[in-house]
Amino acid sequence: MASPQLQLQVLALLLLLATTATATATPPPTLIFLLGGQSNMGGRGGATNGPWDGVVPPECAPSPRILRLSPELRWEEAREPLHAGIDVHNVLGVGPGMSFAHALFRAIPPSTVIGLVPCAQGGTPIANWTRGTELYERMVGRGRAAMATAGAGAGARMGALLWYQGEADTIRREDAEVYARKMEGMVRDVRRDLALPELLVIQVGIATGQGKFVEPVREAQKAGRLPFLKYVDAKGLPIANDYTHLTTPAQVKLGKLLAKAYLSTL
Repeated sequence: MASPQLQLQVLALLLLLATTATATATPPPTLIFLLGGQSNMGGRGGATNGPWDGVVPPECAPSPRILRLSPELRWEEAREPLHAGIDVHNVLGVGPGMSFAHALFRAIPPSTVIGLVPCAQGGTPIANWTRGTELYERMVGRGRAAMATAGAGAGARMGALLWYQGEADTIRREDAEVYARKMEGMVRDVRRDLALPELLVIQVGIATGQGKFVEPVREAQKAGRLPFLKYVDAKGLPIANDYTHLTTPAQVKLGKLLAKAYLSTL
């Protein structure tokens, strides 16, 4: 039998390990946001002239209170590019997610840990996000995984779906004409499949497009009639020299606009 002195040494070691594990463990998020859409949600700030320039504004800096759900469905400290491993086969840069989360800090309890769930994929029309498609099922699956692994005991909840998409639907008139119907159908399906009938959706009105039917898509976005649907306009924000993607300062501003829209619902 071990001596009392050895037993005390073992107990002290176990207490030290437990304390260290508690101090270093990442607390689960308590407020979760899905991020869906195409490249401007995925983030191309600083990444339109070759590789990403690596510039991270202070509003997008990592924080222990901002986590992201990784491609492997694990919570980790979020950092730019937020959509790394999610928005695949694209050069990624700064998006709106990190500045959105930072902007919330001024108005939410200091104990809140924000969980961002990146789901966007560049170059995708709304048809690629309908129920049964790979991207739709991935987004819903990641949303379910986020809630299942979040801090349920701490009252974790899904705050909103942040949605920025539509540029790919400006190429053909027929796609622009059915955009409103398909968008509303997707929102209804997401709410049903996540069992969140009042899930807030904040939709960004596109600032650019890949075709000439930008205005019909914008009008469809502005005319959304579903309940618990907010609209934020990206038109007028600085555009990169590819005439399609928001610059890094524009993404920072967009994140703040999304945060303002969310906070207005509280």
